[in-house]
Amino acid sequence: METANGKLGVLVVGLGAVTTTFMAGTLMYRKGLGLPGGSVTQMAKIRVGRGKDRKYLKVSEIVPLTDCKDIEFGSWDIFPMNAYESAMNAKVLLQKDIDPVRDELESIKPMKAAFDPEYVSRLAGQGGNIKDGDRAALVEQLREDIRKFKSEHGCDRVVVIWAASTEKFIDYNPAVHSKLEDFENAIKTNDKANIAPSMLYAYAALQEGAPFVMGAPNICVDIPAIWELADKKGLPIAGKDFKTGQTLMKTVLSPMLRTRCLGLSGWFSTNILGNRDGEVLDAPENFKTKEVSKLGVIDTILKKEDQPELYGDIFHKVRINYYPPRGDAKEGWDNLDIFGWMGQDYGMQIKVDFLCRDSILAAPIVLDLVLCSDLALRAGLKGTQRWMSFFLKSPMHDYTQGEEPIHDLFQQYTMFKNKIRELGGYEPDEELE
Repeated sequence: METANGKLGVLVVGLGAVTTTFMAGTLMYRKGLGLPGGSVTQMAKIRVGRGKDRKYLKVSEIVPLTDCKDIEFGSWDIFPMNAYESAMNAKVLLQKDIDPVRDELESIKPMKAAFDPEYVSRLAGQGGNIKDGDRAALVEQLREDIRKFKSEHGCDRVVVIWAASTEKFIDYNPAVHSKLEDFENAIKTNDKANIAPSMLYAYAALQEGAPFVMGAPNICVDIPAIWELADKKGLPIAGKDFKTGQTLMKTVLSPMLRTRCLGLSGWFSTNILGNRDGEVLDAPENFKTKEVSKLGVIDTILKKEDQPELYGDIFHKVRINYYPPRGDAKEGWDNLDIFGWMGQDYGMQIKVDFLCRDSILAAPIVLDLVLCSDLALRAGLKGTQRWMSFFLKSPMHDYTQGEEPIHDLFQQYTMFKNKIRELGGYEPDEELE
């Protein structure tokens, strides 16, 4: 594997709450002023070896991760505010955790975004920092942005990651999304109905030799045409949708129910969110994209075909409510109706009220996905990186072949640890059940 020499450029689509929290926190951390809590690459220890040879090492002691001090930040956004202004506007971090890196944040000015208001209606008419042109022209502008950023910042490698708004729901269209040739023809003919802006970023990144990570539930890198391009270019891709609050809890509680052989008759989830993400998801067409991502979590853990007596008739509902006073301090509330001994006549309830901070939970995931994507690039891995599912709400899988995603958080962590062991020259010795 290639060592992590030189600078790593990190280009983030979207310079809002999540991105500025990620950037400011990373800058503070590399100055010794912040704790990278929640970051597996920075905090976790993984067992390698067995018996008397067993030891626990940090991820960076097993594989050659890029040092955070070697990261150069860049971004695209429809709003022209620099990263400092955006961080202050987001009101996630306290000023005392922003001012020490103010100069660095002020130097990060967003490039014009490839934006289509048809895909994010709540932001229509806002910002103004937007590129002109049809789909093909936008791709070329994005590619030039990547090349220019890489040259001006002296970067040896670049990773592109989406941390922008959730786009409206569009269906997988085999006539456009199955083959790379058809996908590229759709770009050339300016097929706005089937080519979302996020797809343009993914396509441009891969064409420029940069891994791409999808942090929202948009249909984007989870189509065969992009898989074909990633394979052709020999590049890793990962997605989709950062796993932060409510879904994180679902991937923990569902395995508990299964392991304890407790039945589930219903799961109701609602969210209160007041940041820009909440505003965008207030539009029904955008909420549907998120809803599909959230609803798919428990089905592959609590399988009705395996235990129909316990999981054969689950009523699962998800809601997201835009509530501006809450800002970035998201509240995820869940009610589970469960049963066990003697069946549903003796039902019980579990209630979870997760008062979390959306961007505080997402920022370390962004860092981990960036560093792992760069690691995969240097290791020569290509295509969908299933071992990164641990960080993602709706893990990519080959649905065209009937493959089911793995949602169980603990199985996902086993996949992650095994890949780190393998890349570090150790035996990937944990089995998935």
